[in-house]
Amino acid sequence: MKKFDPKKIMPRYNLIAVLLTLVALAVIGKALYTMTAKRQYWLTVADRVKRDSVSVRPNRGNILSCDGQLMASSLPEYKCYLDFKTMKDTHTDSLWRVKEDSICEGLHQLFPEQSAAQFKAHLDEGMKKQSRYWAIWNKRIDYNTFCELRNLPVFRLPSLRSGFTYEEYDARKRSYGSLAGRTIGAMYGAKDTARFGLELSYDSILRGTNGIVHRRKVRNKFLDITDTPPVDGADIVTTIDVNMQDLAERAVIDELKEINGNVGVAIVMDVPTGDVKAIVNMEKCFDGQYREIHNHAVSDLLEPGSVFKPISLMVALDDGVVDTTYKVETYGGIFNMYGRDMKDWNWRKGGYGTLTLPQTLWYSSNIGVSRIIDDHYHNDPQKFVRGLYRTGIADDLGLEDVIPGYTPPVIRMPHKNKHGQWTNWSKTALPWMSIGYETQVPPISTLTFYNAVANGGKMMRPRFVQRVEKNGQTIMEFPPEVMREHICGKKALGEIQAILEQVVSVGLGKKAGSKSFHVSGKTGTAQISKGAGGYKAGGTNYLLSFAGYFPSEHPRYSCIVCIQKSGLPASGGGMSGVVFHNIAEGIMAQDIKLSVKEARDSASVFVPQVLNGNILAADYVLSHIGIPVNKSWTGSYANGNPIWGGGEIKGRSKVNLFQRKQYGDKYMPDVTGMGARDAVFLIERRGVRCTIVGRGHVVKQSLEPGHYIKRGDRCQLTLE
Repeated sequence: MKKFDPKKIMPRYNLIAVLLTLVALAVIGKALYTMTAKRQYWLTVADRVKRDSVSVRPNRGNILSCDGQLMASSLPEYKCYLDFKTMKDTHTDSLWRVKEDSICEGLHQLFPEQSAAQFKAHLDEGMKKQSRYWAIWNKRIDYNTFCELRNLPVFRLPSLRSGFTYEEYDARKRSYGSLAGRTIGAMYGAKDTARFGLELSYDSILRGTNGIVHRRKVRNKFLDITDTPPVDGADIVTTIDVNMQDLAERAVIDELKEINGNVGVAIVMDVPTGDVKAIVNMEKCFDGQYREIHNHAVSDLLEPGSVFKPISLMVALDDGVVDTTYKVETYGGIFNMYGRDMKDWNWRKGGYGTLTLPQTLWYSSNIGVSRIIDDHYHNDPQKFVRGLYRTGIADDLGLEDVIPGYTPPVIRMPHKNKHGQWTNWSKTALPWMSIGYETQVPPISTLTFYNAVANGGKMMRPRFVQRVEKNGQTIMEFPPEVMREHICGKKALGEIQAILEQVVSVGLGKKAGSKSFHVSGKTGTAQISKGAGGYKAGGTNYLLSFAGYFPSEHPRYSCIVCIQKSGLPASGGGMSGVVFHNIAEGIMAQDIKLSVKEARDSASVFVPQVLNGNILAADYVLSHIGIPVNKSWTGSYANGNPIWGGGEIKGRSKVNLFQRKQYGDKYMPDVTGMGARDAVFLIERRGVRCTIVGRGHVVKQSLEPGHYIKRGDRCQLTLE
């Protein structure tokens, strides 16, 4: 065994130890250098392979109709780009040059607005600039188009080779187009921001909550690691009925086109609940088409005109200052009230003379209503206005959080100064307020009053949203809300209900009525003030209205129609009343359900009539549908020659078939009562040419039966 020599071994160990120490010092030095001098560089590199706190958008909730039909939902849209730098780095540019022509042709097929040559010039420009973010098409595309685009050559390769990239957006789409568009609302195209309508009012519910993820790059791919999952938005179920909405829109647009109107509004409300079933806001645009631009139904503060008169008379009846037998003199249709002429619509025809209180509403007499109110409230106009407030017509419906743009009614209360002088009142204010001027009431408030009349005096807050749902479960509910239990006493309410029904049955509202059910309501024709210019500046504009409910005995729906137009003719009953009629009849027709049994007539015969002709065919059909046949002949339809004859019904369930004697082949047969097919067959097989006049069965033949046939004979058959 060789002896250990420390003089030789230890220097070697020392050398190794020194080397390891130097390596350790180098590692520590490199680490310190990386942590200090190269710190920012490596932080930048790290940022390229990880992303922290990336916000993830949730799916926006849907807006549904009252029966669950989709009215607004989010669908993906895409903006597509090409990264030509990546294409060059991965050597895909050579494949691009080979396939470019076919790609451009495919793009032209997808987007016909540009030719293949234009696409080629556009893409060549991007290739020349080596752009990393070159838009293929300058607009967003839907999912189907995106899928077709991805199937084009090169684009179908993995994105790290093809350079094909895209951005995904949530696009808000309305399933029924513009139907109730102003009420449903809309989103800004380039932003995740609601613009108006229910989209804006319920944005926080529909939007949901953003999630947070961080991303790590592993083997050239980003992996999403969820920190906080996104919470999708909930769905809101509205009160809108799609069928009623469509019906109301078509009725309004048809009338606007007929009379060249400027604005058309219609609201349909469910009487017991106050649910808004349809709301229409059509406005004439610069191109002559009608679209929803503003929500006039809730925002227009206009003087309502004669639809306000029942409210005025309800106050007088409820206060007990008059009754339905009260009479008022309207003279010849013109009456001077404190220096201003009050006129009835027929003043040129001599007016109405003396009218009872109900007749002032039947014929919409301005003089009659204004005189009744002025005679009893002139010395205390505050009492009258307090009575108006009592009916709920001036109530703030509180819809500003539901429908942005809602404006509450404005009905001023008279005030006196310390000297006992009126500060905001004139002698003419009361008479004109009583007939719908000197006030500003949006259509939704007027309809809420008429709905209360139909609902036995109970005033319901208009409801646009029934509930909020998530995954089929109700998470929030908005029940019907009563604003006033009674808008007046029972006696006054019953009297107004009777008068409103008479307005349609015997008064000026006949065009709003129906032959199938009773309608109650009131017409209105008012001039629209032009501010400082008054009512006459630059021509006269009119607000034509009809407000009411149906059917009168058991009201189900209330409705108001308001049309704004310029110049004459202008008639609330003749124009808005027609729209009301069409809406009411359309809605009631949708609810009609008839049993098939009701269509059965006790005198009906359920056995088919058999015409003259081939009774073998008749026997074949009758036997296969289970109808007994009496016959005195033999033969089979499948293999027998035609047997000519006819049939007659015996009782209620049997047919008697009989054979007719036929003439020889040289004689004209009797084809009376046969169908065209059999008649032509019998005649032309004998060499006679036929012409046919009419449809049905043969009632006349130009060659009599038994006629000896000659060469060249022609026979005309008359069918009925």
